[in-house]
Amino acid sequence: MSKKVLVATIKPFAKAAVEQIKTVFSEAGYELVLLESYKEQSEFVEAVNDVDALIIRSDKCTEEVLNNAKNLKIVVRAGAGYDNIDLQVATENGVVAMNTPGQNSNAVAELVFGLMITLARKQYLGKAGTELKYKKIGIHAYGNVGKFVSKIAKGFEMEVFAYDPYVDDAIMKADDVQPVTSVEELYSSCDYISLHLPKIKETINSVNSELMSQMKKGAAIINTARKEVVDEEGLKRIFAERDDFLFASDVAPDCKDELREKYPERCFFTAKKMGAQTLEANINAGVAAATQIINFLEKGDTTFKVN
Repeated sequence: MSKKVLVATIKPFAKAAVEQIKTVFSEAGYELVLLESYKEQSEFVEAVNDVDALIIRSDKCTEEVLNNAKNLKIVVRAGAGYDNIDLQVATENGVVAMNTPGQNSNAVAELVFGLMITLARKQYLGKAGTELKYKKIGIHAYGNVGKFVSKIAKGFEMEVFAYDPYVDDAIMKADDVQPVTSVEELYSSCDYISLHLPKIKETINSVNSELMSQMKKGAAIINTARKEVVDEEGLKRIFAERDDFLFASDVAPDCKDELREKYPERCFFTAKKMGAQTLEANINAGVAAATQIINFLEKGDTTFKVN
């Protein structure tokens, strides 16, 4: 009996990505089922009933989903973050959870610079702006995306700094990135701060008013990570206290409407999370997820297990 895989995507993969995912599973002799653009979570819950494996994007793999997935052995989040999977319940149910680190990294990094230029050029409203050349960029968390950001920044001839207590300074220096000894030093010395923090207990609301108040005049924060890492009350306070502070994000805070109304020329938010919204990233992450499922079910490979 062939193994059955569900791809559940409230935000569907690009058509080209779906075709490549189909090819990977077809060649392995697996049955593939698509649940795209569904309206209710109940549709997702029902669809997992008899599948062996699951691929999701921003979809919520909750306790209810996992408990109804009687045959489920593996769930793969096509992307880096995996806070939308209930890892505790997955573990209790004997389900392996994985992500696909690095597959969306270049897409996210390119978006960082799109957002930076949008702020630097005053949102293209006809006013004189500034250039990125020779400016200092601080990368807060030097993981896969951070590495791509550093490479692109050098093309703009920016000075690149980074803070990440979990990454050896030697790794940063090998990439021609200047490590700093504290997060305070990063925020006080750079013109742009690019956030790449995961959403974990230690990082939630960690970018607070105390940190933001130390930033240089005219400095900007770019958030393509998770909205929860920025303290929203602190963010509103800094906007009110400093008429030079800038902020752009593709993970808009809950207070985005208030900020847009009060400070329309100093903040910018994309219509939705856009970091992985490229054809290339779609294909990379989707094919990686499919390959990881096959490697796990056929060979027991747990390389990207997160629970």
